[in-house]
Amino acid sequence: MPALKEPTLDEILAFCAEDPVERVFLEDVARRGLGRFTALDGEFGLAALCHVGSNIVPSGTGCAAFGEVAAAGNARMLIGEERAVAELWEAARPQLPEPREDRPGQPVYVLDEPPRSGETGLRPAARDDLELLVPACAAAHLEEIGIDPLDRDPESFRWRTRMQIEDGRSWLWTDNGTILFKAEASAWTPYAVQLQQVWVDPAVRNRGYAQRGMRDLCRLLLERLPVVCLFVRAENAAAIRVYEAIGMRRTISYRSLIF
Repeated sequence: MPALKEPTLDEILAFCAEDPVERVFLEDVARRGLGRFTALDGEFGLAALCHVGSNIVPSGTGCAAFGEVAAAGNARMLIGEERAVAELWEAARPQLPEPREDRPGQPVYVLDEPPRSGETGLRPAARDDLELLVPACAAAHLEEIGIDPLDRDPESFRWRTRMQIEDGRSWLWTDNGTILFKAEASAWTPYAVQLQQVWVDPAVRNRGYAQRGMRDLCRLLLERLPVVCLFVRAENAAAIRVYEAIGMRRTISYRSLIF
């Protein structure tokens, strides 16, 4: 079995610089000093890297080496570039429970040119928006993951929502207390921002608000960063139509195993 190591921040950043979109989450948590990392050396720097926490996130070549590390944790999700996840899953599978869901082939979309304006009232979320956003973020999480976080750990979820607001990672467009569009940044580096939880209140869906909100959010972010990216379930045709309509292009695929 190849020897694993605890990588330095410089080693992590050099590895992530090789693919800033695929590795945007890894770079973000490393820069913020969050989570724990293990790595595999290659001939020229790291060959593979794995974030170990509530989410196991592998990247690179030879991710089967992280099998025992992944099995020793109590992860809720194994997620990342499809090939890396497959390598790690096959190695750790005998020691892990069967996943509640396996989502291969999740397309990763990127945008590096500002789309035309959506002419919305999109704005950064403020502290006064917390009571509006907590149930909306919980509903988005339930739609995406199949678990209501307000049932599992309401105080922790409320804290995470508040921190997203305070960190400037949450945006919304409202009309008389109805959310016409909202989204958060799940990862943010000097080179890319990854969006998550794109959501419109069900009462006002199918009116074009998602596309307009995405246009203005991407325009806002591309003033500060080179690339906006996100990944989406392969069967979510409505969301894919929105992303492709604003000019996002499909690149690699992710895979998620949800336990």
